Amino acid sequence: MQPTPPPPAASSPPLALEDAAAYPLPGLLHPQSISFTPDDRALSYLRSPERNLTRQLYRLDLESGDETLLVAPPGGGATEENLSLTEKLRRERQRVRELGVTSYAWATQGTRLLVPLTGDIYVQDGERGPPRHIVDTDDKPAIDPQLSRDGMQVAYVQDDELYVVSAQGGAPSQRTKGARGTGKTHGLAEYIAQEEMNRSHGFWWSWDGEQLAFTEVDETHIPKYRIVHQGKDRTGEGAQEDHAYPFAGAANAKVRLGVVAASGSDKVTWMDLGDDPDPYLARVQWLPDGSLSAQIENRAQTHLTLLRLDPKTGRSTPLLTESSDLWINLHDMLRPIAEGPFAGHFVWASERSGYRHLYLYDGTGQLVRALTSGGGEAQVDAIVEIDEPRGLLYYLGNTLGEGGDPTGQRLYVVPLAGGEPRCLTPEPGSHGVVIDHALRRFVDVHSSIAIPPRLRLRDLNTGAVLKDIPTPEDPRVAELKLPPPELATFKNRHGDTLHAAIYRPEGEGPFPTMVSVYGGPHAQRVVDAWGTTVDMRAQALRSRGYLVVKIDNRGSARRGLAFEAAIRHDLGHLELEDQQDGVDWLVKRGLTDRQRVGIYGWSYGGYLAAMALVRAPETFKLAIAGAPVTHWDGYDTHYTERYMGTPAENQGGYTVSSVMHHVDNLRGKLLLVHGMIDENVHFRHTARLINALITARKPYDLLLFPDERHMPRRLEDRVHMEQQILDYIGKHL
Repeated sequence: MQPTPPPPAASSPPLALEDAAAYPLPGLLHPQSISFTPDDRALSYLRSPERNLTRQLYRLDLESGDETLLVAPPGGGATEENLSLTEKLRRERQRVRELGVTSYAWATQGTRLLVPLTGDIYVQDGERGPPRHIVDTDDKPAIDPQLSRDGMQVAYVQDDELYVVSAQGGAPSQRTKGARGTGKTHGLAEYIAQEEMNRSHGFWWSWDGEQLAFTEVDETHIPKYRIVHQGKDRTGEGAQEDHAYPFAGAANAKVRLGVVAASGSDKVTWMDLGDDPDPYLARVQWLPDGSLSAQIENRAQTHLTLLRLDPKTGRSTPLLTESSDLWINLHDMLRPIAEGPFAGHFVWASERSGYRHLYLYDGTGQLVRALTSGGGEAQVDAIVEIDEPRGLLYYLGNTLGEGGDPTGQRLYVVPLAGGEPRCLTPEPGSHGVVIDHALRRFVDVHSSIAIPPRLRLRDLNTGAVLKDIPTPEDPRVAELKLPPPELATFKNRHGDTLHAAIYRPEGEGPFPTMVSVYGGPHAQRVVDAWGTTVDMRAQALRSRGYLVVKIDNRGSARRGLAFEAAIRHDLGHLELEDQQDGVDWLVKRGLTDRQRVGIYGWSYGGYLAAMALVRAPETFKLAIAGAPVTHWDGYDTHYTERYMGTPAENQGGYTVSSVMHHVDNLRGKLLLVHGMIDENVHFRHTARLINALITARKPYDLLLFPDERHMPRRLEDRVHMEQQILDYIGKHL
């Protein structure tokens, strides 16, 4: 047998590992968390003047173009060491890498500005500083501070209880009691809500600022899962963590919803959330008439009820229900209408047609009309704003019409009275928008695989561009000259159209190929946006002569519920079929060397990478599995049961969807990568797979990071990881 030739040499130098591992990514230094100031004369936003992850808050005058600094973090803010464990875990849930000023909020009414900083609370009156430090948190940080709508009060959680303080400062008032020291919490979202339900808050201000709704979370009945910091020099306090982790099929947190006055009596009125003994409290939202709404989902996630709650009595009235034979995807598209011809109505999103669309309801929960419709590639992603006096709704969604493109996102406007949607951002690519308070202009953050994000001020009525908004230059874009991937489509063996992104090296094929996979539901990776181009591992491999391909298989997002739910109760099967079909398609195009195909991924992608070697070894010769879920009985309730049911209901499905079930088929080279303090996909997953590999006498390689969680954060760790991965591919592929 002849030795395998190395990948063809590229004429341009390979991408440096430091560039491959660094954040922010090239071309993504543009302003983030953009808002119009209360008078609409300026923009506020976060950016890093040092082109790193430490951000500050700025103001940009839209008339003069002058930029001024509003808030800088004390002491530079360039470390996580002064963050509490609770705050670190919240940032992990929200996938926040940034430091310094990581969030801010303007009051809905008035000109007050709230800036949380490393557990302390700062408030500023208008756009002229300096910010005031209004709460002395000592060693107990303030978690999730929120302004009341009028900006007069700030609520926050401290040491598991809910507090309110005047925005002028003064003594805080403790509004809840009985949780501290008991294992319960008041006002904090539980793990499942933060990680899987996209609900990061555990309390909510009423519109008039007189009441607070809050959750009581009881996890005392959930066995603690211990994570030991094996890489620490010390032992004892701080060297281990205990988490109430709800494993699939086991107990969830018990969550109650209460209402308490913002001042005066601390008597709590508990809300009636129905008779289901094991529900999920998915969403909570105050309504303009002073009532409260809650979305209650059953544990199987096939039934959801929208309740109207009386905060005085706790009594509940169902407004609408959603049911599905597959599952219900949660969303944030309940929008009550307070003024104008549709006052008292609300807008709601549903996938009842198979695709997410918007519907108008009256105040009693009676359907008035569908506002959007269509199948194919048409789907609504988010409601941006409602112009209540004019009866217009602005939303983001896929390209509409026959032959639409699910890889892009555009802004549309549709009348509440009925009519066809109109596109306001026709340029190909992805658009994110922020609309001003007067509903006259909007900021369009537009990018594509060929264009880094650019900011433009546009007319809300016509979509016409009014002016370009200056953004900081990123010299790395010109220096690195990263070629965008080719976006393409192909048919799988069943005739489904699948989308792919191909990072093609220089020279003539066929090339050694690495499949970059995520593959799980609620995600889409083939997107016409600059973030797709600056996938730096893919670019590092491409620059070294490897072809890299991403494929959105069946099960991925934004293609309709049936496309996503094809993997129901049988994970790790159809996803790999589609990835294999993609490899076959590339081989037929003369781009891929069939004898040199590998696969890599993280989390769900790590799971599929490991599965690829044991279920499709004829296609994949090498796999790099980062933080893989190796058996679904070891992952959490809300995510796992949505797709797999419980272990008791679907025992066969859990068995066949486990990597360990197939280890006897392993051929090729397997590198397992895991952070040892990962509190999301526990290192236990990799350890269980290792035990199975040992029993089956199968070789494997292991790369561990003792101080990393699910998302590697330290630059040294990321550089080392990229080096080890590149070396592994170079040696074995």
